[in-house]
Amino acid sequence: MRRTVICQPTWPGRQSVPVFPHVRVELSTTRRGQSTSKAGRADLYQIGDVAERVGLSLRTVRYYEEAGLLRPAGRTAGGFRLYDEDTVDRLFMVKKMKPLGFSLEEMRSLLTLRDELARPGMAPDARAALEERLRTWVTLAEEKLATLREQLGVAEIFVEGLHDDADRSRRV
Repeated sequence: MRRTVICQPTWPGRQSVPVFPHVRVELSTTRRGQSTSKAGRADLYQIGDVAERVGLSLRTVRYYEEAGLLRPAGRTAGGFRLYDEDTVDRLFMVKKMKPLGFSLEEMRSLLTLRDELARPGMAPDARAALEERLRTWVTLAEEKLATLREQLGVAEIFVEGLHDDADRSRRV
């Protein structure tokens, strides 16, 4: 079943305030929530499809939106969030950062940096400064990875000790 809706991109948390008041996008939406605009733009997905694809709960996707890590590309006339591929990529990045122990503020900062680096036409000195900031993030991520590896080593020793205890208890 297909249905057509008119939507406007809106600011996060401010459903009634359109980003571009003069722009309306007509979307054809399938039952699964996958949408394509008449202008032939990239697919848009409803929150349930995005959550399933990324492996997060609906509540987690909403939480990350409320925290300012992502924003929907638009909303349907009924108010349902619509997300594009860029947002899905951001969620995958957030999902990778979470186990490394990055805070929401750190995640937001890195995502903003990546957005800035993706902009074309930047002055070489500005790009160099952003690339230096990115190298700092690489170092931080490597440090967090090293810490996790140490913790994993401790956990492996702990499990081996439990196996030894179990073996000894069988002999008694």
